[in-house]
This record gives sequence, structure tokens and C-alpha cells, in this order.
Amino acid sequence: MSFFGALDVSATALTAQRFRMDLISQNIANAQTTRTSEGGAYRRKLAVFKEITDFDSALSDALGSISTSGTSTPGYGVRVAEIATDTQGGTRVYDPGHPDADLDGYVVMPNVNIVEEMVDMISASRSYEAGVTVINSTKSMIARTMELGR
Repeated sequence: MSFFGALDVSATALTAQRFRMDLISQNIANAQTTRTSEGGAYRRKLAVFKEITDFDSALSDALGSISTSGTSTPGYGVRVAEIATDTQGGTRVYDPGHPDADLDGYVVMPNVNIVEEMVDMISASRSYEAGVTVINSTKSMIARTMELGR
């Protein structure tokens, strides 16, 4: 893999983790939302990642061939394949004065656990930092390689 291929992979990772952090922020913001446009309480959303590979890239790797075009081989990295909705039910809270309470006085709350979301946010943040570190290391290696040519 070329230097630019490493940058491509890291860039896709940064994009995916940023999207994951956006979803986590949305979950935290809607932790008390009991009414949505779809009906019912808000349901937690999760990012599902998928590896990016294309047939040409996989074949080149399998054969051990090197790209002679001077460009990085496309098709490596990660992307968000879908936004999954957590199917776990929310908790029922007794609050007869709430406008969304049922006839028995219970309100179905969202299935968002703030502690779990914060742990996921820290994980996404650390993954993002790791991607930035890879990009900085790659830039440093490119700069050192350029100095060798002088």
C-alpha cells in the first residue's frame, strides 16, 4: 500500500467515526423524547460499518501485483453501511400527568442509556484520535522520504 493509500484509509475512518459521534449526539439529545414523527418514543440509532473493498483491489492483493500507475489503489477503508435502529424496548415510567401517558398512567421512555452513549462517544473519540495519529505519522514519513531525495 502506498503512502496515499494509508491516507485514504485513515480519511475514511475519520469520516465514519465522525458520523458515529453525530449519531451518539443525536441519541443523547433525544434521551427524553417520548413522541416522534414515526410514532412512539425515540429509538436509539447505531452506525453499522462496512469494509470498503472492490474486486480489482482484492485481486491485486491476492496476486501480489503492484500498481504501476503511481496512484493509490482505490477501495480500502471503511464506510457507514446503514443506520440501524435499536429494537430493544424502552422503559415504562409511571407519570399520569405526562401528555403521552397511556390509560394506566405509564409513559414509554426512549431506549437510550446515557452512560452507554458516553462510553460509545469515548470509544469513537479514541478511534478518531487514532486515525489522526496515523495521518500525522504518514505525513511525517512522506516528509522524510522527500528529504532523502535531496
